[in-house]
Amino acid sequence: MSGLTRTSDDLTPRRRRVLYHAWHRGTRELDLLLGRFADSAIGTLSDVELDEFEALMEEDDRALFSWILGKAEAPAPYAGGLLDQIMAFAAAHPLTD
Repeated sequence: MSGLTRTSDDLTPRRRRVLYHAWHRGTRELDLLLGRFADSAIGTLSDVELDEFEALMEEDDRALFSWILGKAEAPAPYAGGLLDQIMAFAAAHPLTD
């Protein structure tokens, strides 16, 4: 499974940074989960959702990975909203097909 599948030519500088960060988390599994989600959604996320996505990406990798996989409950600021979208995306697009 390769990395980035989307061009960033049509994105604002902020969205380009967020897309890059999603693909360069530090753990390959999280790169794949967040990067693929970003590829599909970065062009349509609202500014509020971008804020939330950026905040999520600042969280500890292990905690974030366990939230996305539903193995641990996310804290109140993240429960629902964008995290639910990411979780649904991860469930619909498993890393192993």
